[in-house]
Amino acid sequence: MKFPSVTAVVLALGLLKITAAEVPAINSLTAADKSAGWQLLFDGQTFSGWHNFKKDGIRPGWQIKEGALVCADPHKAGDIVTTAQFDWFELQLDYNISEAGNSGIIFHVTEAGNAVWATGPEFQLEDNAKAVDKQRCGWLYGLYQPPLDPKTGQTLDATKPVGEWNHVRLLISRAKCEHEINGVKYFEYVLGSDDFNTRVAKSKFGKMPLFAKSDSGFIALQGDHGSVSFRNIKIRPIAGN
Repeated sequence: MKFPSVTAVVLALGLLKITAAEVPAINSLTAADKSAGWQLLFDGQTFSGWHNFKKDGIRPGWQIKEGALVCADPHKAGDIVTTAQFDWFELQLDYNISEAGNSGIIFHVTEAGNAVWATGPEFQLEDNAKAVDKQRCGWLYGLYQPPLDPKTGQTLDATKPVGEWNHVRLLISRAKCEHEINGVKYFEYVLGSDDFNTRVAKSKFGKMPLFAKSDSGFIALQGDHGSVSFRNIKIRPIAGN
């Protein structure tokens, strides 16, 4: 049997150390993240920076488990929002949804509405396999959905099965907005464009006078349709772009 040389072993161990150093811990930022302007929205240990919509504190249906922000009991959870408000930004997070689960990320939420969705558009999150709602994961609820996947002939779906973590990237800028799941871009749109406004007018949101009217607001996580977990929630403000 031929054994690797001492040099090869040393090089391999060095490579492992470098690789490990480049992988950030859960709910943390690397030096490169900080340099690029990323901010953590969840520290993995507390509810700091979050509260229930139009209420103080967090209802007991939301819990922190193993470094994740968990909607454990949607009957006692409700939607939570960030303390800070944001206008243009890039948001990234990981989510793990329950069987038939349904949740969402809502942005530009204001307190002018009676619910988060009355003012903010929603990046839909759900178990595409068994959720009742036909608005699938990654869609801009009721407004935009991905094209057909030529490989399957079905609407593009990059989600992983229930029980696995999925990665979301949501870009909201003045020039364009983008939805990505697990590194796959679904579509882009421009808030307030003729196309966007036409779609809103044709949807149920057309009857909501405050919907998508604000260029800034809270970011909300939906907590009343099923169990879902979040981690690695980070945001990078984009000034005026």
